[in-house]
Amino acid sequence: MDDEHVKGGSDGESAGDRPEDATVPSVARMYDYFLGGKDNYASDRAAAKKVLEALPTVEGVARANRAFLQRAVRFVAGEGVDQFLDVGTGLPTQGNVHEVARAVRPDAKVVYVDNDPMVVVHARALLATDAQTSIVQADMRSPGEILDAARELLDFSRPVCLLFVAVLHFLPDAEDPAGKMRRLIDAVPPGSHVVLSHAAAEEQRNIRVGETYRSQSASAPLVARTRDEVAALLDGLTVLDPGVVRLHEWRPAGGEYVTDAGWTAVARKDG
Repeated sequence: MDDEHVKGGSDGESAGDRPEDATVPSVARMYDYFLGGKDNYASDRAAAKKVLEALPTVEGVARANRAFLQRAVRFVAGEGVDQFLDVGTGLPTQGNVHEVARAVRPDAKVVYVDNDPMVVVHARALLATDAQTSIVQADMRSPGEILDAARELLDFSRPVCLLFVAVLHFLPDAEDPAGKMRRLIDAVPPGSHVVLSHAAAEEQRNIRVGETYRSQSASAPLVARTRDEVAALLDGLTVLDPGVVRLHEWRPAGGEYVTDAGWTAVARKDG
């Protein structure tokens, strides 16, 4: 996936293949807006501007999250992993998982998962000629469905990198994010890795951001969690250095956007 995909019109809307209800803000399209993309609707932009009022640095945070994803994928590919399952991938932008991974492992296979129809439409168009990459329309609340679809491309007898990047904070505790994540972790063999980023409850403005998502009737709420709560999501795994740290603190390459808004970690499943 890259920037060379169909852009929106004067109101940010593509011709054809639109979501069922463009009046409801989508977290994927709002994230696209924060990254400077054009695949979003008036409802998404209005909701995103409300989030900006609560957290004026959110665009920088979105870029920092993207940069973390790229550093983490590069690291995991360097560890020899050549299969990636990206849950809640979001709209196409530059430096996607398959691009980063293949710079290290040219034979890397990637399955992207998202529940937003616009994400799936764009990704399928871009990946139509790429036999090593696929997109699945599924919800992270349905791990069994994700696994069934992912097995069409990925070999679960070999290590897989599971990516939960800026996605689990859209599941409230009542929907058991740890349990949903565990279903996927249990399905992969030792040597597999987990890449995780999550909104930090310690950043008090994230609480207002969560309230804004709810008040704007976005496609999912936002539930910030503490460092301890995020670390608990990785119970049973070996959390790799430097541990559960801020977005800019995970193996920085230089020039990172400094922010307290998110926690990150990369963990390995051992025997």
